[in-house]
Amino acid sequence: MQNPKRILIYNVNWLGDVLFSTAAIRALRRSFPDAFIASVIPPRCREMLEDNPHINEILTFDEKSPPAGLFGLIKFIFLLRGRRFDTCIMLHRSLTRCLLVFLAGIPRRVGYNYKKRNFLLTDVVALPDMNNTHRVDFYLNLAKVIGARPENKKLDFYFKEADRVFARGLLREAGVKEGDFCVAVNPGGNWEPKRWPKDNFSSLCDRLVSDFAARVIVVGAGKDSGLVKEITASMKNKPLDLAGKLTLKQLGALFTLMDIVVSADSAPLHIANAVDARAICLFGPTSPEVTGPYLKGDNIIVQKDVGCKIPCYNLKCQENRCMQAIRVDDVLAAVREMRTK
Repeated sequence: MQNPKRILIYNVNWLGDVLFSTAAIRALRRSFPDAFIASVIPPRCREMLEDNPHINEILTFDEKSPPAGLFGLIKFIFLLRGRRFDTCIMLHRSLTRCLLVFLAGIPRRVGYNYKKRNFLLTDVVALPDMNNTHRVDFYLNLAKVIGARPENKKLDFYFKEADRVFARGLLREAGVKEGDFCVAVNPGGNWEPKRWPKDNFSSLCDRLVSDFAARVIVVGAGKDSGLVKEITASMKNKPLDLAGKLTLKQLGALFTLMDIVVSADSAPLHIANAVDARAICLFGPTSPEVTGPYLKGDNIIVQKDVGCKIPCYNLKCQENRCMQAIRVDDVLAAVREMRTK
């Protein structure tokens, strides 16, 4: 079959998963260096792919954002038609999105075997074991169908030097000096069961100061500002609160200036992994083998066996035993281990 010349990657909706797709994007670029490669993502995920040299164009679309409704769908279909893609890799599992690329007239459409949409695909790929397949491999498998051959499976996250200058300026304004032991702590997460208890974060941050003379920087999205204020309210040693004050690019730049990043399974953790920051990864209901750092490096996974099936996607779980089982001392032990490496 002829090599693709114009490839559309219909990407997923979550920040971390978009980042996991970057290994597949890089494999496509290296396998088809002369191809035009574009990716469709929701507007809120755009930063994850901006400045990525392996992509020619980022197309943002969300049927829930203007122009929404039937008019918005039709307009987007004609936009795709105008790009004259010859191949589409459907990372997204949606039936509606599959229908969009079908109506856009893209000749080759590759995707996994999800119910009710297979007739819209030209290449239907058998689903692997979702509980034992890392998301990086999950997306790479589809790229391999059209001939992509990965050289490595590192994540790509690009930022400009201006982002690092901005992050360094914030640290300097807060009195952080060259050589200070700096720890970034991310208490947020896209769903509640993956979050470590607030009191644990408060205690951890205080112990980082008292035990290691650390400069603690708490990060998070704007929606995490209230959570961070609750965490810092009971602390004896107030950290630098940067929740809601950084773009994703600036956050990635900040992580390169940190000695350690502490985070649960969330987009900031994956950004830290992508920029080669050393991370202590707090895992509860999700599996490190599926969404943890693909290349372990110096990262340390902290997870407790509480007898529950992992991964677990019960978003209504009230017990949260898996996260509560992780003690502050467990994380501090990981900090000590990491400092000796």
